[in-house]
Order: sequence, then structure tokens, then C-alpha cells
Amino acid sequence: MNTDHLLEKATRLEFLSLEEGLLLYKKASTGELMFVANELRKQKVPGNKVTWMIDRNVNITNVCISGCKFCNFHCSPKSKRAYITSMDQYIQKIDEMKKLGGNQLLLQGGMHPDLGLDYYISLFSELKKVYPNIKLHALGPPEIVHLSRLSGSDYATVLNKLREAGLDSLPGAGAEILSDRVRQLVSKYKCNTSEWLDVMKTAHQMNMTTSATMMFGHIETDEERINHLVLLRNLQSKKPAGSKGFLAFIPWPFQDEGTVLRKRLGVMNKVTGEEYIRTIAISRIMLSNFDNIQASWLTVGKETAQLCLHAGANDFGSIMIEENVVSTAGANYKFDANGIQNAIREAGFIAQQRNQEYEYPDENAI
Repeated sequence: MNTDHLLEKATRLEFLSLEEGLLLYKKASTGELMFVANELRKQKVPGNKVTWMIDRNVNITNVCISGCKFCNFHCSPKSKRAYITSMDQYIQKIDEMKKLGGNQLLLQGGMHPDLGLDYYISLFSELKKVYPNIKLHALGPPEIVHLSRLSGSDYATVLNKLREAGLDSLPGAGAEILSDRVRQLVSKYKCNTSEWLDVMKTAHQMNMTTSATMMFGHIETDEERINHLVLLRNLQSKKPAGSKGFLAFIPWPFQDEGTVLRKRLGVMNKVTGEEYIRTIAISRIMLSNFDNIQASWLTVGKETAQLCLHAGANDFGSIMIEENVVSTAGANYKFDANGIQNAIREAGFIAQQRNQEYEYPDENAI
């Protein structure tokens, strides 16, 4: 088994095994991975457009009982820092976002022990009553599992009720690394691997729009990274015909500043720019049934993200009007709408604004 054979196999959009993907990741040159990933991007997303969007990341609450060792944002219900965002605050934040041209909230919260399914139904319903056209890209598998446990309902019931209340799409939050060995060490009170996948399987059966993520560069092995991709690809291959499934994959490196992982265990983010580019490329190669791969400029910066557009990525994500979680661990890069478009153009592409469904609000690329 040699890398040339595997790269040729990848160009035919054939599924590579865990062993094959791991060999490529370890042995193929960065140039080879970038070239093949870029060719695959051209097959999956023809043309020269790189998409981006405007949304706002609002945290429903900072109270969370998951105890993730990579998160500085969460606090206990008794903490003086604890808050739950009020409707007046949502209105202010949404009005600010709409003035900037955005129409979607990325709503994320913690696993609050006292906020059950009824709370989220009421919240989503009220937001849609005030802003009927706003898109709610909200929660994630860990919160769905948490709400399922609190309510005694199965995932399908929870998702159906949330969708009826106004949920439009489900983020791939809380995936971290889909390995129970890793999850026990970094986020033991969150859903396990099979639960995360089962929530997404249920969402796909309901034809809900979803995305997938990977946070890497902490205690996982290279094999666990590649297996994460294999698990996502396998689930995508099982989605019902006509189901949207995973519309995008977004990997980003662990941000270590001030985290328990760093302070107590000495785990630091050592992901270089080249390693991130290789990760984007191997993601495009392994996820041959995904259309969109997003480069995380927020965590790796403009220059590295631009290079990723030549290594399989076709999306630059959002300008992130508000982001409170990874920023508290050291991710400090910023973009406004002009900045993100200029960065895309500088990389040699046409900047195209999109929505969460990867639809263009108009046909005029900027």
C-alpha cells in the first residue's frame, strides 16, 4: 500500500479505510495532500466561489454541568458569573445583527440543570414570534441528549418539538473527538460517541440540516482523528435519500489558554499552520460524501485559512459578530464583512455570501 495508489483512489471519490487515511496523513507530502484535496474540492464544489456568512453566536446561558476541561466559559449554577440571556437582550443582539446584514442566530448554551425542553420550546417560539424570518441554528447533540434525559423523551421527540417551536438547523457542536477514550478524559459528562452520532442520525432521518465539527490537537492520537472522519463519513452514507445530512465539516485546533487541560495536565495546542492545512486536506479526502469544508480563520488566522482554500476548503465561515467560548481560551482573530471578503479575494477566489443551507441570498457574488 503506497501513497500514490491511495491518492489516485481518493480522486475517484472512493472511501479510504482508517488504515489508508492514517497512512496518507502520516506519509504523504503536504503538497500532495493539498493538490488532491483541491482537485476533489473542484469536483464537489465547481467554480471559483468561496462562501461566507453573517450570523451571531449568542450563548443562551453560561451555566453548564458538563465540566469540559477545554472550556473556560462555563460556570456552575451557583456562580456569581451565572446568567441566562433575557428576551430584551436577544432583541438588542438580533437588531444589531440585522443592521449588519445577518439573519441567523447560532444559539448555544450549556447543559443547564434547570432549563428543560419546555424552556427551549418557549424561547424558540418567542424568538420566532418577534422575528418570524430569523433562522435558528441552535443547540447541538450534547444539549439534545441532555434535554432528552431531563424530559424522559427520545431524540426524535425532542427534535420534533424544537423544530415545531422554530429550530431550523442543528450545529455539530460537542463532537470534539469522537472517541470515548478521549471524551472520558476531556468531557466525561457530555454525551458519548454513540449518543452524538445517534442524535445526528435521528436529525438526518427527519431531514434536518446539520453540520459536523472536530476539535483536535489536545490528547487524541492521529488514529483517533482519522477515525473521527470515518465515523462522520459512515453516518453521512446512511442518511435517507433526499435528506440533507451534514452540509459542512468544520475542524479547528484546541485553544489552550487558561484551560484545565493546560493548567492541570500540561496539554497545550501545538498544531502548526502546516498541520492544520494537512488536516483540512485529509478531511476533504476522507469525507468524500461531504460537499463543504470550512476553514476556521477564528482559530488559525487569516494566512493559514487562506492557504486552506487551496487545500480542499471552500468555505470561510462567519464573521462571528459575537463569540464567547473559544475566544476565552485564546482565539482572538477578528473579521468584519469587508475583511472576510478581502481575505477570500486575496487568496484568488470570488467571495459569495450564503445562508446556513448554502444558498445564496442573491446571485451576485461580491
